[in-house]
Amino acid sequence: MLWENISVFFSELWVLLQEMAPYLLIGFLFAGILKVFFPKRLIRKYIGKSNFRSVLNASLLGVPMPLCSCGVLPTGISFFKNGASRGSTVSFLVSTPQTGVDSIIATYAMLGLPMAILRPVIALFSGVLGGTLTNYLGGSIAASEQLKSTKDEEGEKSFREMVRYGFVEMVQDISKWLVIGFLIAAFLSVLIPDDFFVETITNEYLSMLLILVASIPLYVCATGSIPIAAVLLMKGLSPGAAIVFLMAGPATNAATMAVISNSMGKRTFWLYLLSIVGGAVLFGTVVNELIPRGWIMNAIPEFDHAAGHHEGNLIKIISAIVMILLIINGFIQKYIERSKTMNRPDKFKDMKAMQTYRVEGMTCNHCKANVEKGVRELDDTGEVYADPATNELRISATGLSEEKIREKVESLGYIFKGRK
Repeated sequence: MLWENISVFFSELWVLLQEMAPYLLIGFLFAGILKVFFPKRLIRKYIGKSNFRSVLNASLLGVPMPLCSCGVLPTGISFFKNGASRGSTVSFLVSTPQTGVDSIIATYAMLGLPMAILRPVIALFSGVLGGTLTNYLGGSIAASEQLKSTKDEEGEKSFREMVRYGFVEMVQDISKWLVIGFLIAAFLSVLIPDDFFVETITNEYLSMLLILVASIPLYVCATGSIPIAAVLLMKGLSPGAAIVFLMAGPATNAATMAVISNSMGKRTFWLYLLSIVGGAVLFGTVVNELIPRGWIMNAIPEFDHAAGHHEGNLIKIISAIVMILLIINGFIQKYIERSKTMNRPDKFKDMKAMQTYRVEGMTCNHCKANVEKGVRELDDTGEVYADPATNELRISATGLSEEKIREKVESLGYIFKGRK
């Protein structure tokens, strides 16, 4: 019985990977294009005012961006510090992690066209809801809270940079949570009996509440949440409860909430959380009550769970193998980079001046780059290395006070815990 369950587990895992891999690869390509060639100066230009248009613009800009709930923090906080209104910032922080160009494509692959349409629409409206509430109820902004800047730093616009971001950095950023999402989905597929939610938790709104409570403090990326939602739907979970999971899971986690509260104030934090919780319940209810369940359930692709593959499935098999190789390469590159930095004393020209600090809230390459870039802007800074895996910030510097480092790190939206 044990070996049979193990066999079913790996069969489910392989099926899920085949179904998502081609769309993930397309999503990574679009993510690289968006990251490298999208003119970032336009973002600051159109979200600077405390009005509905700026809130709408922020949400529209956030929906296609491939950033998770932690990766979006430094971007959103940077917008705020450089002149974006509080409402626009909240709109961006709410809408962006719920979806992205990669997760929209992957949603279509595993959950069908209705869900692929609903996710970005709901992300847009919930972002606008949060931003509007913040504009009216968030209070005024002290002049010291924002550091106006017209400086707009663009990265290298090249095909090589696009490929590196899309197929190396982006994969590194989400691979851990994507793998976890796949493993959980396969595990749930084996563990939960068919029609579990229909026969055991018969109240749709009770299941919605339980999903909401479980989703808020946990971290799951927008793409990693898709296979879990697909399996839960096939086990009888209502589409509305699945929407709640797809909204609240990627949009919130404990670290994100702590940073927003610290960086933008408790009132803004509660409005941010209210917009996500209220939006999840509202849209989950709308989906359950107004959209025929058959539209959603009939659109979900039927996977060949018994055989583990389809005839003529060569493209999916090749895509799955490429996806596995990219994930393995991402972990190897992370290990190599960390080993080189930690094992080479010459990386830090003056070892006596090296300082190691603990910084929490870094989860991806985007976080790493933001912290390193920000600290390098300080005077008297030499080599800087940030490691999201160990929450370490290593600096080779002379005459640089810990307080200055703290101010810089916290201004970027991360939690500074002092020297290790």
